[in-house]
Amino acid sequence: MTALRQRMIEDMQIRNLSPNTVACYVRQVAHFARHFKQSPAQLGPEEVRAYQLHLVRQQLSFSTLNQATCALRFLYEKTLGGHWAVEQIPYAKKPKRLPMVLAPQEVERLIDAIALPQHRTLAMTMYATGLRISEAISLTPADIDSKQMVIRVVQGKGRKDRLVPLSPVLLEQLRQHYRRCRPRTWLFPGKVAGQHITQKAVWRAIARARHAVGGKRVSPHWLRHSYATHKLEDGTNLRTIQVLLGHASLSTTAIYLHVSRKLISQVKSPLDGLTLPS
Repeated sequence: MTALRQRMIEDMQIRNLSPNTVACYVRQVAHFARHFKQSPAQLGPEEVRAYQLHLVRQQLSFSTLNQATCALRFLYEKTLGGHWAVEQIPYAKKPKRLPMVLAPQEVERLIDAIALPQHRTLAMTMYATGLRISEAISLTPADIDSKQMVIRVVQGKGRKDRLVPLSPVLLEQLRQHYRRCRPRTWLFPGKVAGQHITQKAVWRAIARARHAVGGKRVSPHWLRHSYATHKLEDGTNLRTIQVLLGHASLSTTAIYLHVSRKLISQVKSPLDGLTLPS
């Protein structure tokens, strides 16, 4: 490991960035260095600009472009203390796309089609709670509080703890899962001893079940989107959903107002109030 990489990792640890963020930033800076075959310490704003153009021309996703931008901004501002303004590294404009949502019947069919019991229980957990996949796979048996009927999410996105309601139906499923797997450290253990199930394994399990929903390109995050939309349609207010999802901003949660077909279909057109000639 180079001295620069070690220092950047330490700078991120000092700021209490999550392990996922640390790994992502290190990976993005490594790609940048390999592209120019030089240490980032020897590179500057012109090389960063050229690299961003290179990424854009590869037609990479918005998230990948901005991961690279965040990583390079951190490197040059925090670790290298650059003598040029990091504002010269622009962010990509986020495309506004509506989240993909399944109907309740589709969620049921998808979960039923997941082959392995542990994967099926994990999918139920994500839909019943709205947890992100990273939060769901990091649950421990101690996080399930059956007395208070809540699940404790420890250090979710943004390094924040929160509580979400524990469904009685989910509790029974988790009890069956516990009797079946006898998990110790992690509620959903992986194949490697002492480690939890991987995100890749969950993605694959859900992708294999997509035939149950007409071949839609479903992902674990669809369960979170479906949870939020269905809660909204059941009458849960937007602020409560924001807290349950762990969103920092209410505007992030408000996107589900645009997704709910049930709510949109209930809005009357102004044309309906006119008296028109027959």
